[in-house]
Amino acid sequence: MTSGTEPGGVARGGVERSPDSLRRWSVAGAVLRTPTAVDSGSVLLVRNRRRDGREDWTPPGGVIEHDEVVLDGLAREVREETGLAVARWESEPLYRVGVEAVGLGWHLEVTVFAAANWEGELCTGNDPDGLVVEGRWVDPSTCRALLRGGDPWVREPLESWLDTPWSGTRRFDYRLSGRSRAELRVERR
Repeated sequence: MTSGTEPGGVARGGVERSPDSLRRWSVAGAVLRTPTAVDSGSVLLVRNRRRDGREDWTPPGGVIEHDEVVLDGLAREVREETGLAVARWESEPLYRVGVEAVGLGWHLEVTVFAAANWEGELCTGNDPDGLVVEGRWVDPSTCRALLRGGDPWVREPLESWLDTPWSGTRRFDYRLSGRSRAELRVERR
C-alpha cells in the first residue's frame, strides 16, 4: 500500500511493488525543536550510517510498516531512533516530498510532521535497523551544515522551513535520473 488515506481518514503506510514495477516506499519524518525560550529553536537530527558505508544527517523517521497508522509509525520510529516519546503531533503535515527514481526502480513518498509535544532524554544506540549512530540537537545554522552532504529531497524542504516557517502543508517533488548513485541527476519539479 502506498502513502495515502484509507476510508475513515486513517493514513496507512507500507512498501509495495506497483503495476509499473516501481517499488513504492511510504516514509514519515519528524521535526522536533526545542522551545525558543530555551535556545534558538534547536532541531533534532540523527546521523545515519547507510548499508554502503555512507553517512548522512536527517530528521528522525523511517519506513512506515504496512497497515500501520502513519503517526503511530512515526512515533515508533522517533522512539526507536532517539529515545524520545512524542505525545502530540501538529494537526497537519509540515510538508510532503515525492521522489521518483524510475532508473533505480523506486518511488518514495515522505510525509513530515512537527512534534507539538515530546518528552524524554535523547538516547541513540537502540535503533533496531542499526542505521542511527548519533542524535544531536543543533541550531539552525549547524543544521544546514550537517544536511549539506545529504540528499536534496531531505535537505531542501527542511532548510526552506527553517528559513521561513509556514503554516499548512507544502509539497516538494523530485525526479532522479540515472541507474546508479554515482550517475544520479536530481531535478526539482
